[in-house]
Amino acid sequence: MAPISWLYGLGLMIRHQLYDSHLLLTTSPSVLTICVGNLALGGTGKTPHTEYLIRLLSAHYHVAVLSRGYGRKTRGFLLADASSTASQIGDEPMQMHEHFPEVPIAVCENRAKGIKRICQTFPETQIVILDDAFQHRRIRCTYNILLTEYSRLYIEDSLLPMGRLRDLPSRALKADMVVVTKCPPTMRPIDRRVISNRMKLPAFQQLVFSTYQYAELPHEGNPLVVTGIANPEPLISYVKTLCPDAGHLSYADHHRFTQRDVDTILREAQKYDYVLTTEKDKVRFDEIYLSEALGSRICTMPVNLSVDEDFDRILLTLFAEKIRKQKK
Repeated sequence: MAPISWLYGLGLMIRHQLYDSHLLLTTSPSVLTICVGNLALGGTGKTPHTEYLIRLLSAHYHVAVLSRGYGRKTRGFLLADASSTASQIGDEPMQMHEHFPEVPIAVCENRAKGIKRICQTFPETQIVILDDAFQHRRIRCTYNILLTEYSRLYIEDSLLPMGRLRDLPSRALKADMVVVTKCPPTMRPIDRRVISNRMKLPAFQQLVFSTYQYAELPHEGNPLVVTGIANPEPLISYVKTLCPDAGHLSYADHHRFTQRDVDTILREAQKYDYVLTTEKDKVRFDEIYLSEALGSRICTMPVNLSVDEDFDRILLTLFAEKIRKQKK
């Protein structure tokens, strides 16, 4: 594994050097942009944090969201609408569209073209939130937010395939803010200081912490938890504390459910009182009629995000100033 990781790292170094030397070009969009991303393969909470930003910023500005639309069966620029499906735009953009139908949600593998199309279609747009674009160097974003999971900080991880990092740890210096996600609700100030000392961020970077807050289980009885996400452990751990006999069927992140999967889930569901899944998985269940087959026996577990107060203050202050300057 080590030689492969070394070769992978060498390839990344060459790529970044080409951009740093301006042999590969980057662009700065005319509209303000905020990037939410990570260095690792999934599981850091990009979608909940992106949705948090939508709620925060759309209360003050005209906001749009651009995603690659990972796992979709289409290509090019697509704008989410009432007829969109997870197969067309991806499960995460579909989830965001269902939560924020009034906010333009678009997908495009070419982020520069995607931003241009959004601004052409919605000229009032003031801020575009880029979901999972930390590695997309063709765009110079106004502000970059790097997410790293509490249980596996990027400073303690390794490049693929030895670890889960898909980019060089040194690329963390690109971030304006680092968010340690999925922190324990019982986290103390001393615990934060320990992490801060371990990460040794430069003075220009802000460090904040966020926590997942799950609701009570929606029904009495034993649930079968069905997940197709990168890291289901926080959810499973929470459910098991409330219901030790809960079952779990785990699939890969963005898994495309087949008829065989449907048959397996329906068969296993007969052993439990109801089926519990994530909102991200539910949008794919709807496509394959699994939700219809389970009827009232299927429930979702929404994730509420708790973020340090500094997060809101920093971003609202920054973008208020940026937009004020644009108006001059």
